Amino acid sequence: MNPTVLITDYVWPSIDAEKRILKEINANILIAPTGDESTLIKMATKADAIITCFAQVTDKVILSAKNCKIISRYGVGVDNINVDTATKENIIVTYVPDYCIPEVSDHVIAMMLTWNRKILKHHNQTKTQGWSSVSLNDRIMRLNDKYLGIIGYGRIGKTVASKASAFGLNILVYDPLIPEETQDSLVTFVSLEELLKKCHFITLHAPLLESTKDLMNEDQFSLMRPDAFLINAARGGLINEKALYNAITSKKIAGAGLDVLVDIDPPIDHRIINLENVIITPHTAFFSQESVIELEERAAKEVVRVINGEMPDNIINPNVISTSRANITTK
Repeated sequence: MNPTVLITDYVWPSIDAEKRILKEINANILIAPTGDESTLIKMATKADAIITCFAQVTDKVILSAKNCKIISRYGVGVDNINVDTATKENIIVTYVPDYCIPEVSDHVIAMMLTWNRKILKHHNQTKTQGWSSVSLNDRIMRLNDKYLGIIGYGRIGKTVASKASAFGLNILVYDPLIPEETQDSLVTFVSLEELLKKCHFITLHAPLLESTKDLMNEDQFSLMRPDAFLINAARGGLINEKALYNAITSKKIAGAGLDVLVDIDPPIDHRIINLENVIITPHTAFFSQESVIELEERAAKEVVRVINGEMPDNIINPNVISTSRANITTK
């Protein structure tokens, strides 16, 4: 009997890449019309595998998926999947941890340069008020010898550091998993407090966990420089949005560049979106045509591997392998 693969949601033009990969197992593909829980509960009952992007794969959805062997995440984080429930149900959870490193790191650098060079402001003023309308009173820094702080030094954080070093920036890093005394030719490891106090630009690259929720809060903003610019192309929940709004409007910090908010589909009148000192993009830091094709193919290939009884490349809950519904062959 051909396996059934449920795709809960996607944000690219087509799933041609998935269809091509899943043809190897002659999969029947179901596409959810909406990502709401009630729809997914009903459709998951037929699924041997689930591929998901932003839809919430809750415990109720997972418990209804009695034949499901794998939940494959389009992307790096798995905070939209109840991994604990999946593990209890012996369902493998996979992800694609390294598909968009060039794109996200480019986006972070672009945010920093757009803010510092006042490109958006000068563009808009010139278009609406004329060539001579732009004053030179704005703070624009020479980047050489200024400080960039990177919070979280995984794949993307390291790539940002490599690219930022070309501008002559001093790069400070805080990562609770890396001792401050660690030596690195490119960066200096410091405490979070030192990083917040010194840096002109701060970029977040931590996963969203219970321990990192509201990582940037009122206490942290109170330590930052008044000319500091905060960049978040990771997860919206890393920032307490009320504290950020207050920090910007009270001029405790200069501004922010955000590719994510707590709400994955915020209203157009969201008060942070409408702040003049915020550069906003709608969770597109990951995007290029190349990165999306890679993401689609790799998420689908994980499904093929597991359905065929093979080890997946990137598994979140490896302890489930020996008891998984998929009867994985280990070598």
